[in-house]
Amino acid sequence: MPAVAERAKLIWSVGPKAGLEADLSLAWTKYIPLKPTPKQLSFLLIPTLEAFYGGAGGGGKSICLLMASLQYADTPGYNALILRKSFADLALPGALMDMAESWLVNTDARWDGINKVWGFPSGATLSFGYLDHSKDKYRYSSAAFSFIAFDELSAFSLDDYLFMFSRLRRDSGHKAPLRMRSASNPGNIGHQWIKDRFLDNPDPNRIFIRAGLSDNPYLDIEEYRKSLAELDPITRRQIEDGDWTARHGGSKFKRESFEVVDAAPIEAIKVRRWDFAATQPKAGKDPDWTVGLKLAKSKDGILYIEDIVRLRGTPLSVEQAVRQTAELDGKGVMIRAEQEPGSSGVMTMSDLQRRVLFGYDFKGVLSTGSKEVRANPAASMAEAGNIKLVSGRWIRAFLDEAELFPSGAHDDQIDALSGAITDLTNPWRPLMIG
Repeated sequence: MPAVAERAKLIWSVGPKAGLEADLSLAWTKYIPLKPTPKQLSFLLIPTLEAFYGGAGGGGKSICLLMASLQYADTPGYNALILRKSFADLALPGALMDMAESWLVNTDARWDGINKVWGFPSGATLSFGYLDHSKDKYRYSSAAFSFIAFDELSAFSLDDYLFMFSRLRRDSGHKAPLRMRSASNPGNIGHQWIKDRFLDNPDPNRIFIRAGLSDNPYLDIEEYRKSLAELDPITRRQIEDGDWTARHGGSKFKRESFEVVDAAPIEAIKVRRWDFAATQPKAGKDPDWTVGLKLAKSKDGILYIEDIVRLRGTPLSVEQAVRQTAELDGKGVMIRAEQEPGSSGVMTMSDLQRRVLFGYDFKGVLSTGSKEVRANPAASMAEAGNIKLVSGRWIRAFLDEAELFPSGAHDDQIDALSGAITDLTNPWRPLMIG
């Protein structure tokens, strides 16, 4: 947003009052006692529905969210909501609720301590809420807000974030714009989906403003850097540099453990292991994937992941993909799939065997234990260098998932690998249902 940043600098170069007169699109109220930095003002000027202020700690992101929430506090019918992951996060000394009190306590705004809402003479409100658990979002099912802000967005899931768009609405003729705003450092459970949404897939209707330590002139940067020096290197890069490419790996796999090769040995036994996703794709959602992982085992016991089919689709499209993949693999490749417990699982596997994969070596397999426990043999073999990857376009997605397992958003490919290893090391075990 260089153009917006330059516009912000120009506005403030002639002073707040004159600057606001020079740009009537920027709302301002007496409830905002601080002069925003150029980067903050850039954020406040954004006209699009969705915007994210992300990067280094100490860049003034949270303060900017509070400023944004108060921009239209003197407009009748305006309602703003600021969310944190938990109420404890809101109530911390120096956190947003505490900061709002220091700004508003000596104004004509009034605090409702029971409902955690500031009320203004205009009838506008500023509420503070939390989404500690996924079901907490339904507390807001009947509410309507002109402005919603997520502070530390990386603590939230994509589903929770997207659900709150349904709460953005206003009456016809309302003067305040609808806005979804958020801010966060890199890291935490939402790191990858935020990076995908705001950094890796630029969208002119979805603005990302990068925060840096130097953007906040009120911060003692040198002292802050001394404190950050105590952190591990990855966390330090995330908070000090706002580096969204820096991330902690999971506890099981390392990218460098997997050697990429041109092909698997010709003489090898092979299995295609399917891990089916129960959730169909919906607009804006991030459901699990249906995964079909093809694994080969050489005579010397080395494993080769030859191919991964990965899709999100309807039951019919999944069946078509399973059948087509079987035809391409050939009848010399075993086909196995995780079978859900109970009679419904038996019926599903039986239907696949009779109708979709008739004539192929197919069996359903019951799984036991957690996915993390089932992944232990795969992790051990990978660490020893005994799992190779046959060059293909699927490799990056597999390594991204493996590196974050078990803390990442998805584990479908790793679970398929775990199952395939079991299939090849004990292909006739009695748990197979067919």
